[in-house]
Amino acid sequence: MAKIFGMISGALVRRCSGIAAELRFALRPLCSAPGPGYCPTIFALSSGHGKCGVAVIRVSGPASASALRSLAGMKQALPAPRTAVLHSLLDPGTGEPLDRGLVLWFPGPHSFTGEDCAEFHVHGGPAVISGVLQALGSLPGLRPAEAGEFTRRAFQAGKLDLTEVEGLGDLIHAETEAQRKQALRQMAGDLGRLYQGWSQALTRNLAHMEAFIDFSEDENIEEGVLKQVDVSVEQLREELEAHLRDGRRGERLRSGVQVVIAGETNAGKSSLLNTICQRPAAIVSPVAGTTRDVVETPLDIGGFPVLLSDTAGLRDTGDSVEREGVRRARERVEQADLTVAMLDVAEVPEDLTRVPHFLPEYLRKVLGVSQRPCLLVLNKTDLLTGEQLDSLRGVLAKAAGLPPVCLLSCTTGDGLEHFLGVLQKQVEGMCGNPLVGTPSLTQARHRAHLLRCVEALAQYRHYRELDLALAAEGLRLGLTSLGRITGRVGAEQILDLVFKDFCIGK
Repeated sequence: MAKIFGMISGALVRRCSGIAAELRFALRPLCSAPGPGYCPTIFALSSGHGKCGVAVIRVSGPASASALRSLAGMKQALPAPRTAVLHSLLDPGTGEPLDRGLVLWFPGPHSFTGEDCAEFHVHGGPAVISGVLQALGSLPGLRPAEAGEFTRRAFQAGKLDLTEVEGLGDLIHAETEAQRKQALRQMAGDLGRLYQGWSQALTRNLAHMEAFIDFSEDENIEEGVLKQVDVSVEQLREELEAHLRDGRRGERLRSGVQVVIAGETNAGKSSLLNTICQRPAAIVSPVAGTTRDVVETPLDIGGFPVLLSDTAGLRDTGDSVEREGVRRARERVEQADLTVAMLDVAEVPEDLTRVPHFLPEYLRKVLGVSQRPCLLVLNKTDLLTGEQLDSLRGVLAKAAGLPPVCLLSCTTGDGLEHFLGVLQKQVEGMCGNPLVGTPSLTQARHRAHLLRCVEALAQYRHYRELDLALAAEGLRLGLTSLGRITGRVGAEQILDLVFKDFCIGK
């Protein structure tokens, strides 16, 4: 039986190798084909634009060595691999000095792209950068790189899979500590290894399935083989569904938690926004209905990304413009990951025994019929006496069924630190710790392919007793869906989607 399974596994490997070869052929850069415009060596500024101390210009492709020799005036010998050497850079056409900087040589395949690469670390003045780029552009066989082309070549050389490519892109765009940690973990291959492990398990099950279909009668393959496949596929399905039930933690961490401030007019929503972001982002006025549109500001709350939105006060109005603002406010609340429901503390009933009933009714008014994550903020506590404030705290401490409640004064700042601590705890709970447990889903693309894989495994279960060939096809479809995540199986448009947000020079 082991021999037969080896035969089938070998056939599957050859089939997958054929698919990979076809994929590599389809994904070859257009510039790799000889003919007009043939220029496989690319160059670009890989560091940030604008004035800086040091700028890095990268070259990748077979003409990298000649480009390095031309600009550094080296006739034969190149620098030792991965060793920085201080050298004068000259215009290859005129011999005019361009700069004096560090040059590095990375012979393939031991480079980022897998090709021969060179780097020029020059002074970051715009004139210096422009001069070096123009000099490279004048050399035969070189052309400016397109956005993400260095990373794309690294992928095509097998240096990175698509999940690692996406992790690199996320690391470049990371703005908070938690985003950096998640991106580093994905770039290190944790997510890719998880998906690759599932792919290997599915490949093994498909091999066993095809062995049973093709050889069960001649070779007396026992029925127990299918039982093992059933158990393995069911376990894989449960793992996939558990991975999908992550509350979109990774996606939220990558794109930012949507936090919306909502409530009645003049509750202090705009004041809270301005207090948190420490600038006059929204207009504050005693006139009710001042805010007509959604005002957004990105924030870093305890290392987690938050997109905080101020919205129009919720009320019935005859003003058509304000009515549109109210509609947008309710729409934004529907889309929010977390709603900060604000209320003027003066609106709280003087009879505090009514508070446990009044506040849930107010939350229903703000949030709508469906329950969703929220914080309740009672603002303008500076208008209460110390005795009134203590009495209110006592009632709130005993009230059941309420979300976290914060007492706050945007005027004096009292309670702001406590509110930010509660907000951070809520946001952290929605994003999770990116370094703990299995790596989280970070892309809608991953989720779509995993859902298709789960559907394919459901096809296996459906046809298992009816038609083994159709059941096996379900496993094959599931394997293809997993392969599309890492780039083992895919199409050009998938790569376009992944690489389109990369900057030039990366």
